[in-house]
Amino acid sequence: MVRRSAPEHSQAARRSFQIAFLALNLYLGATFYFWVRQFEGGRRIVSQRPPGVEGWLPIAGMMNFKYWLVTGSVPRVHPAAMFLLLSFVAISVFFRKAFCSWLCPIGTISESLAALGRRIFSRNLRIAKWADIPLRGLKYLLLGFFVWAVASMSAPALGAFLHSPYALIADVKMLNFFRHLDRTRFIVIGILVIASALVENFWCRYLCPYGALLGLASMFSPIRIRRAPSACIDCAKCARACPANLPVDKLVTIKSAECTGCLECVAACPAEGALGMYLPQVVRRTPVPAWAIATGIVLLLGGVVGYAKASHHWRTHISSSLYQVFIPAADQVSHPMPGDASP
Repeated sequence: MVRRSAPEHSQAARRSFQIAFLALNLYLGATFYFWVRQFEGGRRIVSQRPPGVEGWLPIAGMMNFKYWLVTGSVPRVHPAAMFLLLSFVAISVFFRKAFCSWLCPIGTISESLAALGRRIFSRNLRIAKWADIPLRGLKYLLLGFFVWAVASMSAPALGAFLHSPYALIADVKMLNFFRHLDRTRFIVIGILVIASALVENFWCRYLCPYGALLGLASMFSPIRIRRAPSACIDCAKCARACPANLPVDKLVTIKSAECTGCLECVAACPAEGALGMYLPQVVRRTPVPAWAIATGIVLLLGGVVGYAKASHHWRTHISSSLYQVFIPAADQVSHPMPGDASP
């Protein structure tokens, strides 16, 4: 057996990305909160709405994407949602489902809760295969429902919805969901927190439709975790480390949509050359280093966001007068029914 000679730094790089992106989202959330408070308190408007919060509006991103495909025009309402969605899909196509394991704030919190569960209970629970497989299908059912709902809408219907009061302040309503927690919401969030501490990545694994979409996109990724049986020492540390519970030690190539490209299995492997992230073999097998994945994520995300800003498709174009009307009454604004007129 050949022991690994060099230290493995992939997890340090990934944790750095997770912390940085979580901090960015906290900053955007705080900025957005104080921007909303200006309208609620009737104060003088001195700050701008941060477009980055639209990353939390994937359904708006899907609607905008279809509208753009059908009409050739980028909607003026929540355009950043579409570009952020496209950047996350692109990251998945090139680097597996890396958004989930390198960037997603919910994924980062979920990992932290699982680590807390291991500290308290010594281990995380693993759901039996007969229950795990159908439970994993739930997120695909949710994704299918949202895709069907968006696909069934015509371009005029999408345009009317995107300019309805509900859609104009969808981000505000999302914020208020967490600001004004009632008993039901509090209980649901509490159950998800406890479940995430007991079962690693509970939300991501079973319920997140965004993760389902990115998982399907990752199936087109050219890179895969590959195991070299000749170098493998059959210690099964890779399988135990895998947060998706994939049988890494039994497979040669990991093709599953559940693989997030987190490289935890690679970091756990003690044998030199036994496991790595590889491009398809052309001339020789050279693993893709963590720094290359990190650089690629930055370039893809920065490139898409940079294009959106340069083409003036980043900021939502809604007048302050409309915000003055709708934000104070956000909790009373209901989902538009078919035939409702836009403002």
